[in-house]
Amino acid sequence: MPNGMYGHLSVRRLPPEYPQFYDHGAGARVWDVDGNEYVDLMCGFGPNILGYRNSIVENAASVQRERGDTLSGPGECMVELAELFVSSVSHAHWAMFAKNGTDATSLCLSIARATTGRSAVVMDNGAYHGWAGWSNLSPVGVSPQERVNVFRYVYNDLPSVELAFQEAGPENVAAVFVSPFRHNAGSDQEMVTGEFARGLRELCDRFGAALVMDEVRAGFRLHHGGSWEPLGVEPDLSAWSKAIGNGYPIGATLGSKKFLDGAERIFATGSFWFQAVPMAAAIATIQTLQAENGIDAMVRAGNRLREGIDRQSKEYGVEVRQSGPVQIPNLSFAGDVEFERALAFCGAAARNGVILHPAHNWFLCAAHTDEDIDRALEATEDAFRTVRAKFGGT
Repeated sequence: MPNGMYGHLSVRRLPPEYPQFYDHGAGARVWDVDGNEYVDLMCGFGPNILGYRNSIVENAASVQRERGDTLSGPGECMVELAELFVSSVSHAHWAMFAKNGTDATSLCLSIARATTGRSAVVMDNGAYHGWAGWSNLSPVGVSPQERVNVFRYVYNDLPSVELAFQEAGPENVAAVFVSPFRHNAGSDQEMVTGEFARGLRELCDRFGAALVMDEVRAGFRLHHGGSWEPLGVEPDLSAWSKAIGNGYPIGATLGSKKFLDGAERIFATGSFWFQAVPMAAAIATIQTLQAENGIDAMVRAGNRLREGIDRQSKEYGVEVRQSGPVQIPNLSFAGDVEFERALAFCGAAARNGVILHPAHNWFLCAAHTDEDIDRALEATEDAFRTVRAKFGGT
């Protein structure tokens, strides 16, 4: 395999304490191929929202698997899942399904272009909306022509969005992409302001562009519906993946009535887009999250973790910044431009049986118990000692 492993699951740039290959997971814990056990605060980089091998989800998947998965047409559960999304997410009047986040965001862009007859896309500077050429942050292997119609703004800065519209030509902008909050890798997270959310909606309405919400990372971890519903702001299109199937491979694109015609006119498909097992798993996941108040469980665990890390930071005199929602936390160290402190911290945590990440947000799941969080805090205490010993206080 290239580099021994590729993509975001490669540990090539992580401390040597990180395992590359895993054997199994259960609840909020994972075991590597050498038999070492870890409390997992990455949750597979987000997909496991109810915990590994959740019995309700696994039973639903097993029942559907006995009936068939990759068939010559979709299963009945596809209709049920579409109806569940439409009833759960207020802006949604229809749903399409695929396999991953890049599928979902690219579908949104294609539908926005088909509906508006325009080409340009506006997005946050530094945001990642998938590995496709139009949204990939790496230039390697990407033709410059794929970026000609991409224009950037600064999150929570409406004048920069207006400038991006003017640079593109307002009449050329098909879509404005935004995340529920700013969660760019390698940066502190930033919660959206109501003023920015409402202003973005107004700009899209004024210029006739689609407002597209990328829910891939945050979907159903912030709200049992669209993440901006509590703000009273609805997108035209939204992209979902990661947690909606509790680890089963599925992505979704949702849209309003206005964009249904564009969705019906584009051609987009895949041999495995219509698999029934992931759809059955997604139905069980979404219903269980709602029935068991999964978000409340993640918030409780996240608060326990954040408060514990804050105490440890003060105790060891090591300044950190904790940002973002507690159920999707991010930790950074003051002045740690090269992530040296973060790497040392996360390496020590892994050595003590806890999986974190030095440059990416973490994820809580509904299966994280007080015992799991307390075990994680034991590891982070040793990690703070390691950072203090190596770099001193800050």
